[in-house]
Parts: sequence; structure tokens; C-alpha cells
Amino acid sequence: MKKTAPPRVKVALVAKRTTYRKFVVEEHDPIIARLLRRRDPTVIRLKSSHEAHEETVLEVEEALDRLGAEVVYRGGPRGHIPPRIDLVLTVGGDGTLLAASHQIGDGVPLLGINSAPDHSVGFFCGGKKGRVLATLRRALDGRLPKVSLTRMRVDLNGRCLHARVLNEALVCHASPAATSRYILRIHRADGSFVEEDQRSSGIWVGPPAGSTAAQRSAGGRVLPLASRRLQYVVREPYRPDGGRLKLATGLLDEDGRLILRSKMREAKVFLDGHRLVYPVTIGDVLVMRRSAERLVVLGLATKRRR
Repeated sequence: MKKTAPPRVKVALVAKRTTYRKFVVEEHDPIIARLLRRRDPTVIRLKSSHEAHEETVLEVEEALDRLGAEVVYRGGPRGHIPPRIDLVLTVGGDGTLLAASHQIGDGVPLLGINSAPDHSVGFFCGGKKGRVLATLRRALDGRLPKVSLTRMRVDLNGRCLHARVLNEALVCHASPAATSRYILRIHRADGSFVEEDQRSSGIWVGPPAGSTAAQRSAGGRVLPLASRRLQYVVREPYRPDGGRLKLATGLLDEDGRLILRSKMREAKVFLDGHRLVYPVTIGDVLVMRRSAERLVVLGLATKRRR
């Protein structure tokens, strides 16, 4: 009896568009071009980073071909990644992986390749330039360590804005120079709650994956990657008469909720960076809680914390 060949692994290949490609190659931006000619320090690394990235994309393509994987999607991190994918592979840095993660449902593995390690941190990336073939082989064979990350759901006035927030949400006044005013309420899993009227520069709320970035910089704790809790950290809290806020920082129960009632006419909520932003006005109610959709990231379990 003739043996049938095993099905090929279906891969979505997501690669970033470098700043150099966007502004120099495609848009011919005159400001960037002038700065490059002058070897201005603000742009001096753009070309070398771009070249490293392009080399890594080629390395990834060759590795996938050699390993017999079927690439069913090629595009940017904000394109439409099709369903029923065996592996989503990002080529870039943490920003590329983060953007792609918003399209990935529960249980679909994600592997990031840091395409320019000399220019990028690549904390979430399980592989990097120069080691792609070995990393991909382990990923396709199921031998690459993985971790299941908690994500956060954010609702505004009862409508879900996003259920796949991986790093954090920032709620603040529309102007960074203005005071953020709101009522913060923390609901515990047992049904009890605590509440406080606050003034500050805004508030960070996010799952453990984002606790080493903005949350930590604002005075929060670094949480274990596998934790199922969310953290909130108030930015530059206003403390009248030298007192202390009782809800300056804290952790939510696994099934707890953070409720924020805006006292600002013009405010915003930013989700996982500056691209996903929604207007918030006085009387609006934001609810943040642990999402039912976790994210499986390959190669992250063995990496040290930032």
C-alpha cells in the first residue's frame, strides 16, 4: 500500500516594512534623504538595520523552503492573516510580533524572528538572524519551548474594543500636558470592590507580558510570564497635602475587573502602543479584565526577563 505524504505545515509569514523602505525606497521622503546625505545621527542606522532585515527575510524564506513548509500568507503585520494556520512567523522585532498577535486566536502558535538583533531588543522573539533554520526546525518539530500568555479585554460603555491586548492599555487626557481625572474602581473576584477618585498623568493597565515595559518604568512590578493576573500603575499621581493614593498600583484577581469612569471631556485609551487609539469622554466607562483568548509564543520560555 502506497504511503501518503504527511500534510505540509501551513505558515503565515509576517514581515515588517522597515523605516528605510517606507520613507526612502518607496516614498522618497526629502527630509530623510537630506539627513542621510549628511550622515545625521538621527538616521545613521536606518540603512544598516534595513539591510539586516532584508537579509533575514531571505534567510527565513530559504529555511521554510528547505523544511518543506507551505507559506499560505505573506504580508505585513496589519494584513489579513487567514484562519487555520499551523504557525504564524513574524520577521522584525517586538512591534511586528505585537501587531500580528492581534489577529491570532487562542492556541495558534506564534514565533518571532528578530531580523536586526544589533538594532532591536526582540524580547518576544524566539529566534534571530543567522540562526533561523535551526530555530524553525525545532518549531516545526514541536521541540521549541513555548509559553501561554495572558491577554486583556477592554470594553468601552459595554462594547468590546479589543480582546487581545498583550502589553498594556494607557488611559489619559488627550493632551499630555493636562491632568487626567477619573474614578477608579477595582472589583474583586469575591464581589467586593474598592474605589478612589484620582488625578494623575494617566493609568497603565496590562497583563504580565507588558509588565517589563511601561508598567515597570512607572513603578510597577515585573510579573511572571505565565501569570494570569493584570496589573495597574498610576502615572505621576497627584497627592493632595502629601497624602498617598490607596490605589496607586495593584494586581487584579484572575477574575477581577478594573472599572474606570472618565471625568475628562477629552481623553483617549491607547491599546498596545500608539496605533490603536479610541476617544473617551466624560461619563464613559472603561472595563478591563483578563481575556479568554491566550497567546502561545514559541521560544519565549527560555528567555530571561528584561
